[in-house]
Amino acid sequence: MDSGALSISLKSIVHSGDVFFLLMGAILVFSMHAGFAFLEAGSVRRKNQVNALVKIITDWGISTVVYFLIGFPIAYGISFLKPASQLLGKDLGFNLIHFFFLLTFAACIPAIISGGIAERAKFWTQSLAGGILVGFVYPFFESLVWGKNIFLGQAGGWLANFAGAPFHDYAGSVVVHSLGGWLALPAILILGPRLKRYINGKSQIIKVSNIPFLALGSWLLCVGWFGFNVMSAGKLTNISALVAVNSLMAMVGGIIVSLIISKNDAAFIHNGALAGLIAICAGSDVVHPLGALVIGGVAAFIFVKLFQIETEVFRIDDVLGVWPLHGVAGSWGGVACGIFGYKALGGMGGVSFISQLIGTSLAAAYALLASAIIYSVFKIFFGIRLSEHQETIGADLSIHNIESYPEEAL
Repeated sequence: MDSGALSISLKSIVHSGDVFFLLMGAILVFSMHAGFAFLEAGSVRRKNQVNALVKIITDWGISTVVYFLIGFPIAYGISFLKPASQLLGKDLGFNLIHFFFLLTFAACIPAIISGGIAERAKFWTQSLAGGILVGFVYPFFESLVWGKNIFLGQAGGWLANFAGAPFHDYAGSVVVHSLGGWLALPAILILGPRLKRYINGKSQIIKVSNIPFLALGSWLLCVGWFGFNVMSAGKLTNISALVAVNSLMAMVGGIIVSLIISKNDAAFIHNGALAGLIAICAGSDVVHPLGALVIGGVAAFIFVKLFQIETEVFRIDDVLGVWPLHGVAGSWGGVACGIFGYKALGGMGGVSFISQLIGTSLAAAYALLASAIIYSVFKIFFGIRLSEHQETIGADLSIHNIESYPEEAL
């Protein structure tokens, strides 16, 4: 074999390896959406379990279409509206598989919001809102950090020149989770609490329906998260063992802290693991494993305490606690990257606390404004809440005409 043919063959192997690497990542993160579904199904009452499962898979379908046609082109300037013969190219279709991988991130946005507004939101109105968020709102901010309008994350850009380093979010603590949690908050507030959640100003606890489902959802998310973080390397040659171990340590930190401060509460412990994983996404490639342990532990503390304050003091009926879990813990992860990423704390360096604070704050402000506008308009023109009767009998019967356990009604 001559040198030219050998070079072409090696390039083909490299491209194939990158495509396969990202495909495995996409499949792992895709499996996380089953985690979202079971986490919600276990956290709501039995009369809303079917709705929880159907919402997540429906949102996935809508997200795929709008992100393919609109969102991915907005974020990265790449359109797939061309003949199929032109889609593969010399890199064996890397852009196609890159779309699939990043779609799994984008589709987390409506899945996150779904948990906050569970048990009382209209189905089709929320499906449309989710499509708008995935098609326009999310990809615009994505483009500022990872994509074509790399306003915040660019080396040598304005933020890097101002603060010493660009905004750093390796796997989406801010771009995905914080944004999703802060997008959920206005929706939750505008929708209002579930019937009988608060009576005469007093909190009335609504128990979760199925801890095994909730635990299954948490485990599915935890396993898939290693695709979420590790495969954010993008290419096989960029894979980092540090990212894998930091993800593990942050998850464990979340488990241990939530175990202690919640006094063995099963729901808090399983969500504490997720809090740790959410927070480590941003700095998983730059912090020391012991720093990751602390980041995950603090994230779990934030989630447990703020969820209690949110629901019992502020009277915000956030069913799965998505604002503290994704929004605030994700924001902590963005800022923590600018603390534990410094070499003085064992990190890799190349980060700036000021840049992390600015980028994280901009994400929260942008999400709050966009969500408040969208859900206020939808409330005025379409209505976003089930009727009192529909909510009383449950979303399963009122929307899907079936119960989770129909044989029990016979």
